[in-house]
Amino acid sequence: MVKLRIHIFIQGIVQGVGFRYHLRRVALSNSVNGWVRNLPDGRVEAVLEGEEEAVRKVLAWCRRGPSLAKVDSVVFFEEPYKGEFKTFEIR
Repeated sequence: MVKLRIHIFIQGIVQGVGFRYHLRRVALSNSVNGWVRNLPDGRVEAVLEGEEEAVRKVLAWCRRGPSLAKVDSVVFFEEPYKGEFKTFEIR
């Protein structure tokens, strides 16, 4: 199985709508580890690590977000897999 790490920036109405909590739930249910945090400029930033298929599923969810969110754009970069996370945390 191929391991993947991606660094994501999500823009739109993504703060104050439960985005980080829903993303944590979706990531953990797909065995994806990493972290998510709000940025001062209104975006959400996240790092995801895990099996490629699972990470891509979580990335696809990020393009939709929870029902109260309005995602305008998702920018992501693949990075070398490090395996540094044991769970998914909200920062």
